[in-house]
Amino acid sequence: MATIAFATYDQRPDLTSDGEAVADRLLQRGVAVRPAVWDDPTVRWEDFDAVILRSTWDYHRKFDAFLAWLARLETLHVPLWNPAPLVRWNADKRYLRDLRDAGVAIVPTVWLDQHAPTTLAEVLAGEGWSEAVIKPRVSASAYQTWRATRASAAGHESRFREALGRSGLLVQPFMHGIVREGEWSLIFVGGAYSHAVLKRPRPGDFRVEVIEANGTIPPRWLVDQAAAAVAVAPTRPLYARVDGVVDGDRLRLMELELIEPWLFLASDPRGPARFAEAISASL
Repeated sequence: MATIAFATYDQRPDLTSDGEAVADRLLQRGVAVRPAVWDDPTVRWEDFDAVILRSTWDYHRKFDAFLAWLARLETLHVPLWNPAPLVRWNADKRYLRDLRDAGVAIVPTVWLDQHAPTTLAEVLAGEGWSEAVIKPRVSASAYQTWRATRASAAGHESRFREALGRSGLLVQPFMHGIVREGEWSLIFVGGAYSHAVLKRPRPGDFRVEVIEANGTIPPRWLVDQAAAAVAVAPTRPLYARVDGVVDGDRLRLMELELIEPWLFLASDPRGPARFAEAISASL
């Protein structure tokens, strides 16, 4: 029997509910799943037939250690999904430039290098944006992400300078459609579209990390545009989540999540089995 690891993190070392559902279906296919904390020094990764990134939700807080762990798995020749080169590409939000250059409609973005000699007010004025969201280039779960307006920019300047001192930043216009219509997450498994949810933030908030997710059927054109974004990835991912907001007749991509996204497998009756089938095929 093959044994694979679902990589987790120390604040939640066990399998998630989605992970348990997939593990049950993998066991039926002769594949045993074990949770393993990605930075636990006692784990013998070479004992696994493969490692699947599932809930490594602190990787952005320990980024250098995470990159070293990816390199270690490569040295040990342990298959990793998604593969380490794809994870490295996706971990830095400069990947959005690659999507944009390939013709994918992304949320308009200003990329700022670390210590960039500009102010938040200058960025917003230069782009003509009345509201914006600021986030680090390496970030997950809305980590160090905040919202500012042109009127409040001066009051956010010290935070802005401090953040630029730590890393490069992205500045994007606030997309009001997230609050009005919600944010789409379209899930792809084994290179094919699986299912989707429409996420809504809590009242008074703009972040959708605390989610009310309702399974729903997106229009075909939305699926096609999301698939076009997945196709830009350097290699075909085992799993992908395309997050975006509808802007007229197109999907404005906000994130292409290839590292540790929640896949909302419970939102689709076939979701866990579909993911288990894709993992089995990868082995």
